[in-house]
Amino acid sequence: MAGKTALVTGGTGFVGANLTRRLLREGCQVHLLVRLGHATWRLEGIRDQVHLHQVELSDRAGLDRLVTQVRPEWVFHLAAYGAYSWQTELPQMIQTNIAGTVELVEACAQVGFAAFVNTGSSSEYGAKDHPPAEDELPEPNSHYACAKVAATLFCRHTAQSQNLQLPTLRLYSAYGPYEDPGRLFPTLVRKGLRGELPPLVSPETMRDYVYVEDVCEAYLLAASQPGQEPGAVYNVGTGAQTSLRQLVELARQELGIAAEPEWGSMPARSWDTRVWVADNRCIRQKLGWEPRTSLVEGFRQTVEWYRQHAHLLPEEKGG
Repeated sequence: MAGKTALVTGGTGFVGANLTRRLLREGCQVHLLVRLGHATWRLEGIRDQVHLHQVELSDRAGLDRLVTQVRPEWVFHLAAYGAYSWQTELPQMIQTNIAGTVELVEACAQVGFAAFVNTGSSSEYGAKDHPPAEDELPEPNSHYACAKVAATLFCRHTAQSQNLQLPTLRLYSAYGPYEDPGRLFPTLVRKGLRGELPPLVSPETMRDYVYVEDVCEAYLLAASQPGQEPGAVYNVGTGAQTSLRQLVELARQELGIAAEPEWGSMPARSWDTRVWVADNRCIRQKLGWEPRTSLVEGFRQTVEWYRQHAHLLPEEKGG
């Protein structure tokens, strides 16, 4: 793994910033493809260790020049738009998630690579009453999910038609250091350290929370493991769902919060559901991946990171 040249899109985002740090620890030479006006706070402490390239995913000529120059062995595509509730522009979702993915895949395939790992989303499945397996029919129930399904299918077709190692990781609810301040975990920690709780939706809202370091391990395995089915799709989740009630109780215990939760003080979102959990048998069997970090341990590590790095965080929506 040491010495690999890696190109990362979305490296200034939450999961991408963690993956970038993991790649650096593994001895990789890391190139970040960034957009104009990208966030910079997540690069604090590693800015001089990575190579930044300001190229838009819509700029095919620029992508061709960059990929020809860098010749990455590994490509990790994490750039996305629409995953956050405040990202609502449909044309931007199509441009980033579909058109941008097509342009990047084609530019990289033209030059050649050892592995290209695409980032999908558990939202591609839509609302299910069970843990969906990777070969189950996607039933996306949002524009963002539709765009992610399209990108996944494009990557799968391209991988199969050209015999490429181009898997897609369908991420469940990742959490941990560098997460956007407006998201649930950072909000719970920030308010919890003041003895407060944020507005909350239904206590029975379920998620499969997976610690970001375990997610990074999935990316490395997807890039490095030989013999994968071209265009393989892997669910990245713990296989256990946690209710909002359980998560809030964990926060109250760990942070000593006396405040009582006010359930329903925040309106339900369209994607809130009582079942949201990964069937992770495929990634366990095919890549040997395991979710090693328990929710308690992951929450504690997130709190500790927040205590040390709160000064870095922008106000609310960091991006």
